[in-house]
Amino acid sequence: MPVHEKLNYVEYPARDLAATKAFFQVAFGWSFIDYDPDYTAFSDEGLDGGFYKSEMVAGTNTGSALVIFYSERLEDTLAKVITAGGQVVRPIYAFPGGRRFHFTEPSGNEFAVWAEPDA
Repeated sequence: MPVHEKLNYVEYPARDLAATKAFFQVAFGWSFIDYDPDYTAFSDEGLDGGFYKSEMVAGTNTGSALVIFYSERLEDTLAKVITAGGQVVRPIYAFPGGRRFHFTEPSGNEFAVWAEPDA
């Protein structure tokens, strides 16, 4: 249920909606609802959202916000991202609260995954 004045939805551009959907289905087990040929949505993934057809991409190098996944097994998640066709743009590194890596999905959008220090 949406909560008043709390984050509820995120939208990302996608150069290739089919490839983006396939990536998230394989890497994270997501399912999608297509609303038209240029928009697909996901829900129940921590934050609901969607992808819209666009040649633009979201990345930290252009000032975009970074959506970060949590993983209990960082190396396993990294392997799934690579198997699904993601590109690692920043390998696993330590930061003051744990470890994380950054990747892009097939449409070029940047995401990250973090884990506790010992995960």
